[in-house]
Amino acid sequence: MSSPQAPLPPPGADPSRPDSGIDPGPQPAHSPARGIAPSEPVANLEFKARLLMLFMLLLVGGSALYVLYARGAFESTQRLVLMAENAEGVTVGMDMTFSGFPIGRVQRVELAEDGKARLLMDVAAKDAHWLRTTSVFTLVRGIVGGPSLRAYSGVLTDPPLPNGAMRTVLQGDASAEIPQVISAVKMLIDNLNTMTGENGSIGAALSNVQRLTYRLNGPGGALTVLMGSEAEAKKIFLTLERTNTLLARLDVLAGKADTQVFGAKGVMPETRATVAQLNAMLGEARTSLKKVDAILVDAQAISANAKEASVDLSALRSEVDASLRKVESLVTEINRKWPFARDVEIKLP
Repeated sequence: MSSPQAPLPPPGADPSRPDSGIDPGPQPAHSPARGIAPSEPVANLEFKARLLMLFMLLLVGGSALYVLYARGAFESTQRLVLMAENAEGVTVGMDMTFSGFPIGRVQRVELAEDGKARLLMDVAAKDAHWLRTTSVFTLVRGIVGGPSLRAYSGVLTDPPLPNGAMRTVLQGDASAEIPQVISAVKMLIDNLNTMTGENGSIGAALSNVQRLTYRLNGPGGALTVLMGSEAEAKKIFLTLERTNTLLARLDVLAGKADTQVFGAKGVMPETRATVAQLNAMLGEARTSLKKVDAILVDAQAISANAKEASVDLSALRSEVDASLRKVESLVTEINRKWPFARDVEIKLP
């Protein structure tokens, strides 16, 4: 029985190439067709692998220790227990800040017997001096983001907070106020719609302002608004016109009175002249009276000359009577010329 024949290579194929589809047959180990030298075994390969594994373990352990150190796992801490109404949003590892700096961390959250949430905090010993017996702790939930724990110390001279102290947390939830705010805004909008409606107070006020503006721009202007009607405003205008006319007449009368009283031919110059004449006459009367006194003295001293003295007295009396008549006529003339001694009637319009 004859052996099977190998398939013929395709035309142009190289029998020495492995991808030519022709089995070149067994070749020696150092055949030039392979071109690969045999690799030598690595010395101490197992030891080097173990050494690499140990280095990797040390690297991972050192990294873990550094992370723990950075997280304060090896620092001395002080325990603080915070009681909250609920622990919604509070997670283990959450920081508690003081003036924006983290000084404590939530280590455990548990439910107390009274139904409240117990937050077990670890505060670093180096930062525990910021917490005092009067410190206030808050848990605030914002609209955006998670809640935040904050500590406030108003008086830093108060006694420090002891280890294991228990304090109540003041909670505030901004999102809880949103329904109330929306309700208040809705009520405000309803009130505004009611006030600005057709029958609302603001609408009535605007209507009154519009009527007032129309009356201000109309006849009479502000005076019509003040008096209430155009007829009353016309009465005021008429009164003002009459007052102006009266003032003009009074000015004319005052000018005439000034001319008549203080002018060159007025009453005052004549009065001054009359007063001067009166003074002269009174001087003559005074002189006559002095003569009478002297004669009376002489009459008392010399009783023998009574007849002559009585003749002299008759003559002197005549002179005194004449002087008195002159004074009387002068007073009458003053009364006639003096403007205020007679009734002066001023007719008002």
